Amino acid sequence: MHSLKIICGVNWKVEGSENLPKTPCILASNHQGAWESFFLQTLCIPTTSIIKKELLYIPFFGWALACLKPIHLKRSQKVSSLKKVVKDSAKKLKNGTSLIIFPEGTRARPEKGLKKFTNSCGLISVQNNVPIVPICHNSGLFWKNKKFTKEKGTVILRIGAPIYGKEPKKVTQEVFEWINLNFNEIN
Repeated sequence: MHSLKIICGVNWKVEGSENLPKTPCILASNHQGAWESFFLQTLCIPTTSIIKKELLYIPFFGWALACLKPIHLKRSQKVSSLKKVVKDSAKKLKNGTSLIIFPEGTRARPEKGLKKFTNSCGLISVQNNVPIVPICHNSGLFWKNKKFTKEKGTVILRIGAPIYGKEPKKVTQEVFEWINLNFNEIN
């Protein structure tokens, strides 16, 4: 991250870090590119991500990613993958590891707005009685998805207050609304 700052001129500003709990939680963020995949790992330690299994097959990168012991899913097997993610997430949270989830499922360009959220973050939160910490950023303005070049600028990353609830869909909707409000302000 610091090399990116020096070489490419991509800086960052974090707002709301006081909202990060000291106990395991779910970090739910919009997904615009690779920047947040790297940076969110630094917010809570230990953390793990939920990734598509195909990433593990990429030489060197995938092998390094596997060392982080992420929770992986197969997009082609939605129902069985969701069950696996919920089960594996419970184990990680119980062992003191926070989760990083991108509820949009895939990267989206900032000009396209937010994609619909899956309810997995709400489901995992409710079943494990842990909060979801909503996170919004504008990294896609500077680290463009699927582009080698980077634009100089400052990524704004906002961290919201933890969200709890008893109904997965309502919790997910509350997270979406918070991220969407902030998305419209900073993108």
